[in-house]
Amino acid sequence: MNVRRLIPTTAVAGAVALGLVTLSACSGTSDAADKAGGRLSVVASFYPMQYLAEQIGGEHVSVDTLTAPGVEPHDLELKPRQIGELGEADVILYLKGVQPAVDDAIKQAGVEHTVDAADLTTLEKHGTGGGHDHGAEEHGHAEEGHEHGHESEAGADPHIWLDPVKYAEVAKGVGASLEKADPDHAADYKKNTDALVKKLGDLDKAFATGLKNTTTKTFITTHSAFGYLAERYGLDQEGITGIDPESEPSPARVKELQSVAEKEKVSTVFFETLASDKTAKTLASDTGLRTDVLDPLEGITDASKGDDYIEVMQSNLAALKKALGAK
Repeated sequence: MNVRRLIPTTAVAGAVALGLVTLSACSGTSDAADKAGGRLSVVASFYPMQYLAEQIGGEHVSVDTLTAPGVEPHDLELKPRQIGELGEADVILYLKGVQPAVDDAIKQAGVEHTVDAADLTTLEKHGTGGGHDHGAEEHGHAEEGHEHGHESEAGADPHIWLDPVKYAEVAKGVGASLEKADPDHAADYKKNTDALVKKLGDLDKAFATGLKNTTTKTFITTHSAFGYLAERYGLDQEGITGIDPESEPSPARVKELQSVAEKEKVSTVFFETLASDKTAKTLASDTGLRTDVLDPLEGITDASKGDDYIEVMQSNLAALKKALGAK
């Protein structure tokens, strides 16, 4: 998540204006169903949304994702074809505020069953340091005039999928949305949702048990993607940069982290698979610490330590237990 290369709203609007006739308010549902072989056509913005759609939709859905494996979601540049095909989807599943270019295109698409995952749980604010920053603010346009939701909620953290409990809340909402979009298969969607929620419940228990007794509660990571996870399990996240890292940390921040590492007996600096590990390795070298991967699960690639959400989260748990000195 180092670099944001965003498509301006005007560029998206221009692409739509230049004859992308497939974009229409009626969403071309029957055409989409035909293309999907009679299945519900679901477009997911990036991997955490794709995983929900596949797990809950099962054999009744055809899932396409806008973010290819290996592409850092914030770097995504939509092709005109992708923007056009959005309008043909039966269901769009996304997380507003993660990919502004996607947000703009979805707004243009006008698909009836458009699901914003952040409307299905509560967004909170998490600072660069500390996992107990509860400056929580209920998502859902509680403040007047907040048409743009999360972007207007000064610093709201979008990484809800890294907390299994919040992710389960989102899963229930996605299940309900698929039931509404395709009532003929509602019973199967409900069954699949319940199965996924149970898996996420088991994952939550594994994290709670595995991280209950540790030598330290503090971990250092490239950027502050793990605020929800830290808060859920009583940990303190220290991000080298903030939630949206766009620049190198200041010398003062590096000095502060060196002090935190010594005081809190930190052993490891974490980096991620889809972003540069240069900053983490430099800090680790300067402080005599190890490095390891803590995956924010924005995409699955050959470098991922697992084939899906559950497996990678289990790898994250193992890495945290090792780094924190779990007993």
